[in-house]
Amino acid sequence: MLLLITYDEHGGFYDHVPTPVKNVRSPDGLVGPSPYYFAFDRLGVRVPTIAISLKLRSLWVCDAVVHGPFGPTPDSEFEHSSAAATVKKISGLGDFLTRRDSWAGTFEMSSVRGPNREMIVPVTELPTPPWSLRHVPVDENRPLTEFQQELVLLASQLNGDHVLRDYPSLGKKMTVKQGNDYVNDAVARFIREGEKQLRAGVNEITILQLKSVRQVSEESPLTSRRERFSRSSLRQSS
Repeated sequence: MLLLITYDEHGGFYDHVPTPVKNVRSPDGLVGPSPYYFAFDRLGVRVPTIAISLKLRSLWVCDAVVHGPFGPTPDSEFEHSSAAATVKKISGLGDFLTRRDSWAGTFEMSSVRGPNREMIVPVTELPTPPWSLRHVPVDENRPLTEFQQELVLLASQLNGDHVLRDYPSLGKKMTVKQGNDYVNDAVARFIREGEKQLRAGVNEITILQLKSVRQVSEESPLTSRRERFSRSSLRQSS
């Protein structure tokens, strides 16, 4: 078994190695919009990757990165698609996913020889970090970050609030606590309603679509009576 962890970003650290731009295959041939018309024919900055397995010798990935990939083309590089390309190679799968992973270098598993005995040690007690990763007290009254606002919008797809007019700005005025409560409530309601539907005999593959609580509360009885009166008048006049 191999656990492969790779990062999407490099963290903003300076990289002295130039970004590979030579003969990099575009995944699908698409070109971005103006004014840049980005063709996805170059790679980005380097990112950390961690390979974890009892059968890996020390510095296995480090050695691979130093000497570079052995193909499949002279210009192949290790990149995110190398994970998919490696799985395809060792599993004997059919077609590649895109033109990019057909070009990406693979991690040669043939260099892996048996279990690494140095890594097989009994664990009696987990180590305690010498310091806390949190350097400031929790402030739940702070505004949501852009990513946290996106989580609120994602949760609104569950509770039906995505149909409201103010959907794009749902999380912009929320605090961290309000955003956390909103997401928890949305997920809890979605699960609760789903379980209710299953108990009622609804097919389990049915897509559950909840109605916004705010939308329901805004439909006052007075408004409903006016709508019924209006519809009744139209029928009588016709």
